[in-house]
Amino acid sequence: MAAPTRGNVYDVVVIGGALSGASTAILLLRERPGLRILIVEKSAAFTRRVGEATVEISTYFLTHSLGLMQYLNETHLNKQGLRFWFANEQSKTLAEGSEIGGRYMARVPAFLVDRATMDEEVLRRACGMGAELCRMANVQTVELAAGGNQKISIKYQDRLEQVESRWVVDASGVAATLARQQGWWRANTEHPTTSVWSRWKGVKDWDGIDLAKKFPCWAKACYGTRGTATNHLMGDGWWAWMIALKGGDVSIGVVFDQRIVNWPEGGSMGQRLKEFLLKHPVARELMADAEWTEGDVHWRKNLPYLSTTFAGDGFSLVGDAAGFIDPFYSPGMDWIAFTATCTAQLILAQQRGESIAAKLQMNNLNFSNSYKRWFEAIYQDKYEYIGDYELLRLAFLMDLGCYYLGVASQPFKRGVVGLTEPIFTTTPSIPFYYFIRTYNRRFAKMARSRRARNCLGAKNNGRRFMFKGYSFAPGSAMPIVKAIAGWGLLELKEGWRTWFQSKKKVSAVPGPMHDTAIVRPSP
Repeated sequence: MAAPTRGNVYDVVVIGGALSGASTAILLLRERPGLRILIVEKSAAFTRRVGEATVEISTYFLTHSLGLMQYLNETHLNKQGLRFWFANEQSKTLAEGSEIGGRYMARVPAFLVDRATMDEEVLRRACGMGAELCRMANVQTVELAAGGNQKISIKYQDRLEQVESRWVVDASGVAATLARQQGWWRANTEHPTTSVWSRWKGVKDWDGIDLAKKFPCWAKACYGTRGTATNHLMGDGWWAWMIALKGGDVSIGVVFDQRIVNWPEGGSMGQRLKEFLLKHPVARELMADAEWTEGDVHWRKNLPYLSTTFAGDGFSLVGDAAGFIDPFYSPGMDWIAFTATCTAQLILAQQRGESIAAKLQMNNLNFSNSYKRWFEAIYQDKYEYIGDYELLRLAFLMDLGCYYLGVASQPFKRGVVGLTEPIFTTTPSIPFYYFIRTYNRRFAKMARSRRARNCLGAKNNGRRFMFKGYSFAPGSAMPIVKAIAGWGLLELKEGWRTWFQSKKKVSAVPGPMHDTAIVRPSP
């Protein structure tokens, strides 16, 4: 482990040694092994993150770009898609609620990962390729000089050292070192979400004999495995993930919209998390005897934010240091894949003596547009209807289908170039941005209408939608077509109520649903 030495000059200093920073170092060293790279990591050991599942883009990046396929197969679990569990007042047991999920095994690889373990492995590989590591050190300040050497002050073992580097890569995560120091950091106040999460032991086996005997018809409905899916428990204005990890631990956490859900007060955070979840019949069955890991319960308020600047001649932001939207659908590692790939290509172009002015302009424009459009299309007001089986089923089929056919397929078909085009930044993708944004807004309006009429979640009981899943083949688009038809019928049946309504603000008031809140339109 290297100590920073005053006067040292590097080609690249990376702030943060977790996945985003270490992977950027790997991409750079693979192309130019002679680069002098210093990774500055503040922690002695990595800890958990919000959510620990990959999707298809991030899996491609981890396996094809970083070469981790064998490691992931040996050390982590293969993921079997997404699964959603709904309930209402009529749902008393695990089998009585409504379910959305695959009937068979997944077709394209993805993984349930212990981020702390995986981040350590990626960092180890970066150091093995020649990167220097300065650990338990903090970057205090960065003085940027366009086209020159950046000056970085590092606190290490009670000493303050200054080094210089042609490039600074900010991979500091939610600390967002550069964005905060330079005044680029902005909170996304349109999406006020909070997350509480921990690791648990003693969670029941989804695919075990005990549950199969207790609920035989429920067990027979799925031909694959439920336990290694990313399981989501759904409620009004909130959702929870249950992610199995290698070795038996389960990552469990809740994300909720502060405008809709009142988080319970009193007691430890772990106890409040368990009490909140046990009001859902699925959690009541799976987590009755489960225990959270003491000291490993985490809370983060106001999750989403972004930087108004992503790159300049001498710096680039990657991963969460550049922005974060929401853990639903696990987009965080996709964001790492795009930002790290584009950052590496930017630095390599400069090292080859090429002009990078156009690349800088394109990176800033693309990532700014991608964040804005990804948020507006998928996440804005989604928590209005996230707990309604009927509305989310239609949205999920279209969300996932558009992702599979339009986004995830690109690197698999075209190679690494697919990771240089952030989501919704290419001309063919723009119509899909408008399409997704349109149905998302319509479902949010219908949900507000249903909530006002006290019928939100009416179909959360007794329904099971098991589908074959998507592939990259054109014929796989049929579920999207069926979902569009279902959307059209829904518009004729009840959507007309909201065709000429503007969006109404909502406020949370106590209510009986899960002892959290029922939202009523404000006058």
